[in-house]
This record gives sequence, C-alpha cells and structure tokens, in this order.
Amino acid sequence: MQVVVLAGGIGSRLRPWTNSVPKPLLPMLDRTLLEQVIYTVPSDLIDEVVVAGGYKVEMIKSYFDSLDCDFDVRIVNETEPLGTGGALGNCRDVVSDTFACFNGDIISSLDVGKLLALHKSNGGIGTLGLWEVDDPTRFGIVGLDSENKITQFKEKPKPGEVFSNLINAGSYIFEEDIFDYMPIGKHSLERDVFPKLAEVRQLNGMQFEGYFIDAGTKESWVNAVSKCIDETRFSEGHTETSSWYANKSKSISSKLINNSMIGKEVLISDSIVSKSTILGNSKVGNNCEIIRSLVGENCEIGDNCILEDVIVDHNSTIPNDTKLTNCSWPID
Repeated sequence: MQVVVLAGGIGSRLRPWTNSVPKPLLPMLDRTLLEQVIYTVPSDLIDEVVVAGGYKVEMIKSYFDSLDCDFDVRIVNETEPLGTGGALGNCRDVVSDTFACFNGDIISSLDVGKLLALHKSNGGIGTLGLWEVDDPTRFGIVGLDSENKITQFKEKPKPGEVFSNLINAGSYIFEEDIFDYMPIGKHSLERDVFPKLAEVRQLNGMQFEGYFIDAGTKESWVNAVSKCIDETRFSEGHTETSSWYANKSKSISSKLINNSMIGKEVLISDSIVSKSTILGNSKVGNNCEIIRSLVGENCEIGDNCILEDVIVDHNSTIPNDTKLTNCSWPID
C-alpha cells in the first residue's frame, strides 16, 4: 500500500537546524527522521511513500532518489500551507485504495500491521492509533466503544469538555473514500473531518502501549533519540553506555558520554555529553558540558563551554568559555 507522510511544516521548533535542512531529512541515528516515522510499517507492505510537503521538497526528493530504497518516494508539493486536511487532500489524485498516513514527526511503537488488521475487520473509512495521557487538553481526544468504533472526536478540549484520556496519535489507516469528506483547500483533519466521520460511525480506534513521542522540539528530539537507541532502531553504528556512535574512534577520549547520539567523524575531548545529539564532523574541546543540546554538522565548540538546552546551527564555531542556556546559536 501507499504511505502518506504529512510533512508540510517548516520545522520552526527545530530551528536553526531546519533553516538549511528540511525536518524529514534530519538524521536520527543512521536513518532520517522520515524513515524513523515509517519504521513500524512492515517493509513488505510499502509500495510508495508519498511526502506531502512544501518546504525544501526537492532536497527530500533528491535524497531518496540517491538511495537504493525498497519503495518509491513521491513528493506532493504544497504551494501554500494547507493544514493537515488540506495537505492530505492535496494527494487525492495520487493516492488510492487503502493507505497509511502519518504525521511527520511521530516516533512510536504502534504496530501498523495490527492497525491494518483492525481496519479490515471493522470496516469504515479510517482507523486511528490511540495513546492514553493524563492531560488530554493539548490533543484530539476520542470516545471509543467496546467494538473499537470511535463515537466522538474533540480537538484540544477545554478541561470541562474532556470525556476521554485517549488521544489521536497521528497514525492512521484510511480508505480513499476519506477524500469525499474533505473540502478543497486548507482545512484540518482533526477539526473538520474526524468529527464528521465519528458521527457516522466510520472511524475505528486502536489503543497501543510502549512509547509515543512527537520529535518536533529539541526536548522531544532528545527523548526520541534515546528511545530509538533503546529499541535498536538502527542498522549501522553501535551503542556504548546508552549512547549511539556512528563510528566510535580513538578521537573520542571522553568517558562521560551518555544517552546521546554521536555522528560520523566527531571529535570529543575530555568533556561531558549527556542527552544530546552531535552530528557529523563536529569537534568538542576540553572541559565542556553539553547537556540536552543539539549540535549540527561541521561545528567546533571551544574549551570550557557549557551548553544546556541549546540548538547549534550547522557550520558554527563557539568560542572558548561560552556559556549558553535554552537558546539557539548563533544568537538572534
């Protein structure tokens, strides 16, 4: 079947990384974020991946054209922001039959094979992966009956409107009939389509356990990297002390690295690196502390630096004795 990835945003929460690299191509271990998003789809089920996006889409196309993939990649370009519904609706001429659909930054343990099996047995137009949370007011919540039919859907309810702790996990199986319920142009799946389908009993839901992470912020990126390491969601590289190394070498002298992703040809002197990502060809000097931070490619961090909750742009140089907290570099 086809797999649609909704990747229309510009990745503003991961700037400045995404100023030059579209979010779907950001490396997460030895895969791109887009590849991690579709990781739980059995490879023998994928004929084509359709990327619905409008930001640096030619880079995405060029990247996947250069790979020896088991599936084709097609780009459906947005010339203007269309929302989640409009982005999917923009694919109506290229998507057919039963297809999977994912929000573009979700890392989860959802078993897509089981989701597809429920969809086939229950019928209907759509089947949603569901996750339980303590506070559902930031999400779309669903009511679910004993037959796994969604009875109602409410996007970002106020506290007095909460009727369920099950939320929409941004992972779906759809029939092409969903396009009959979608207007042309900008609209929201969550506000304009799902409530209508729930009313006519055309939506199913499947709760899953394990993990569910929106990797679109620097905080959640750190969590997603750690979970991908824990779950061995990589084919190349190796792990050591809860960190993943693309190619551990003698150039990394520090023993104080944990819960981190270390790219190719990275040089780290005697410094602390914790819950951080350091991309390829970057250097970290002596006596530094890199905590919950994202360091881009080809960066050089001087001696005695402290970076805490920082995103460092690619090709940056940070002078000796710099202390940064909860910001980006270069500083605007």
